[in-house]
Amino acid sequence: MTRVLAFGTYNTRKHPRVGILIDGLRSNGCTVDEINAPLNLSTAGRVEILKKPWKLFGFARSLLTLWRQLAKDAKSWMRDNGRPDAVLVGYMGHFDVLLAHHIFQGIPIVLDHLIFAGDTAKDRGAQGMKVKLLNKLDRMAIDAATLVLVDTHEHQQMLHSDDASMVVPVGAPEDWFRAGRASIDQTADIVFYGLFTPLQGTVVIADALTLLATEGIKPRTTMVGSGQDYQQVRSRLKALPNVSFIEWVEPEELPTLVASHAIALGIFSTTPKGLRVVPNKVYQSMAAGCAVITSDTPPQRRMLQNGALLTTPGDARSLAETIKSLLSDANELAAAKHAAATVADKFTAKRVSSPLASWINARATSGTEH
Repeated sequence: MTRVLAFGTYNTRKHPRVGILIDGLRSNGCTVDEINAPLNLSTAGRVEILKKPWKLFGFARSLLTLWRQLAKDAKSWMRDNGRPDAVLVGYMGHFDVLLAHHIFQGIPIVLDHLIFAGDTAKDRGAQGMKVKLLNKLDRMAIDAATLVLVDTHEHQQMLHSDDASMVVPVGAPEDWFRAGRASIDQTADIVFYGLFTPLQGTVVIADALTLLATEGIKPRTTMVGSGQDYQQVRSRLKALPNVSFIEWVEPEELPTLVASHAIALGIFSTTPKGLRVVPNKVYQSMAAGCAVITSDTPPQRRMLQNGALLTTPGDARSLAETIKSLLSDANELAAAKHAAATVADKFTAKRVSSPLASWINARATSGTEH
């Protein structure tokens, strides 16, 4: 049986993507062991470090401490088990893949490169030399890998033509599907959850809710999260008593919370990054049984098909009209929820990981090395 080693400082509690890949590979017949020393730093925290380099020293100390443990555990594992058929470096593994390349020489290394550091920092306001340095970090990470995983064809096009790559949709963890199956009473109408970054388009959501309120339409709405645009959104919505804010929900509680709502909102920005991604919340919300509204972009249209209702990016009026249509027609709402749940079944851990499992099995059979 093909043996895969998941390796790095990934944190499945904060970033479920690598957990989806691990579960999916196991479901597709691979044995997956983990050497994991989680770095307790969110995506927002990492980006903050990238934008404020003086914070890098503390990050480096923490990372090196974890790396010492990872290196020790990796060598011990290989003494006991031999060489793995492949090493999977989890999401936000820009640095971890460099360590993996050093330790696991001659072994295929798969890097889950969901975000480009330079692209993400630029999307959040960074400029100039910072972006150039982060682009360099992206290139170093990609060059250290045998296979690079991305989530959309648009991200794949950001790679060099000779980079070995594979598009693997983000998908949704099983706990989101369980929450969808268990949900009976949907106690509120609309939910958004995210980081309130420009990518999310939360200002567009705020403007759409304001437009609806001027027509006397005030659906109960839950906004979960915080971030760059948080205060601006709160200010715009402060006069609407139907909107409530929750700055933090434990990851284990989020699926049930989302599944208790009838409609879930995706992303609505017009930023370059916003036009290239299909966010994890869309896959998760479909799995949770919500009707999903998100922006009409090439990757979302391609991936989601009829599983979500698509609105014009950056257009609050378009979003407001779509929400109003769902709220005013119970049959349309029920159909949208059914369509979302049906399409979500295409993005289980097993299904999204199947091509990767095939690639690893083929390499193991042929004995091809990095």
